[in-house]
Amino acid sequence: MAYMSAPASTIEEAVQAALATVDDPEIRRPITDLGMVRSATVDASGVVQVGLLLTVAGCPLRDKLRADITAAVSAVPGVTGVEIDFGVMSQEQRQELQSRLRGGATPEPVIPFAQPGSRTRVYAVASGKGGVGKSSVTVNLAAALAARGLSVGVVDADIYGHSVPRMLGADGKPTRVEDMIMPPQAHGVKVISIGMFTAGNAAVVWRGPMLHRALQQFLADVYWGDLDVLLLDLPPGTGDVAISLAQLLPNAEILVVTTPQTAAAEVAERAGAIALQTHQRLVGVVENMSWLELPTGERMEIFGAGGGATVAESLSRAVGAEVPLLGQVPLDTRVREAGDAGRPVVLEAPEAPASVALRQVADRLAVRRESLIGKPLGLRPSSR
Repeated sequence: MAYMSAPASTIEEAVQAALATVDDPEIRRPITDLGMVRSATVDASGVVQVGLLLTVAGCPLRDKLRADITAAVSAVPGVTGVEIDFGVMSQEQRQELQSRLRGGATPEPVIPFAQPGSRTRVYAVASGKGGVGKSSVTVNLAAALAARGLSVGVVDADIYGHSVPRMLGADGKPTRVEDMIMPPQAHGVKVISIGMFTAGNAAVVWRGPMLHRALQQFLADVYWGDLDVLLLDLPPGTGDVAISLAQLLPNAEILVVTTPQTAAAEVAERAGAIALQTHQRLVGVVENMSWLELPTGERMEIFGAGGGATVAESLSRAVGAEVPLLGQVPLDTRVREAGDAGRPVVLEAPEAPASVALRQVADRLAVRRESLIGKPLGLRPSSR
């Protein structure tokens, strides 16, 4: 029986619809909306020729785009093959894309999370001293929140001791579109770190103004999209980055990480108390390395006990409002092993006690801010 092909116009319309289902892997929006599809034609034999414009030459996700486009278009009835011709956007086209992503031309990049209408919850994960597992907590909370279906971003603000890319398995490099940066993604989490811009394991030797500028660029120049939650992994202590954060993101909420050890708890109190000076909200305390569960079922409190509760109580008294102890995370070698492998323990071993505790903390943080823009406030003028 002779093969009856569908009318070309019908196939071309179906091909366009199929292309509209393909998202750019970095921007996570349809390639048709981003002006990346230069052309799409179907010849008499049913072979589709797609002209695609990459944002930059040598796009690291070219193969991913090829596979996604081929899969989507091949599913159209009547299509017998797919051929893709890659090109590169001109400077004008990249500027147009940048303007489209930012919702129109803006003279200067702004920090979207600092705007009054932002509905993104911003959590700055802080600690008084190093070695308490702050980065492990940040990475696992991010992965747990993303696994719940939220749009999540992480800023590795620990410029000198950056470790988030390794622990999250984000080994990609950022892509630049004009003066806008597309962050790599891992496990559904967008992430940016100074480690993505340095050669190998090179040290970063910067003074305060450079740290401030780096944090500002991470927040304003990176295209984050519409995030539900943004986590910032701060360096230990109350130095330049903590001060810059208060200036750039005054609405950020502070999450304090400590261990049960008395010395660590005392230092953590100072890290949390900076919120009194910056007028930021303390969302709570996470106690890490709380105990080691033995094969017998007993708990060995290697670093003592009660540090997290002590910090929460002390900060509650200081700010005059409840600062809850959000969770206690037990010691587990799988946390370290999973972090070294670039796969957070909440994904690698979800049944582990540490994973359960971290997911419970994530559940308490997974609340999207409500914007007041366009909402009636129920205010009435006084009759006096």
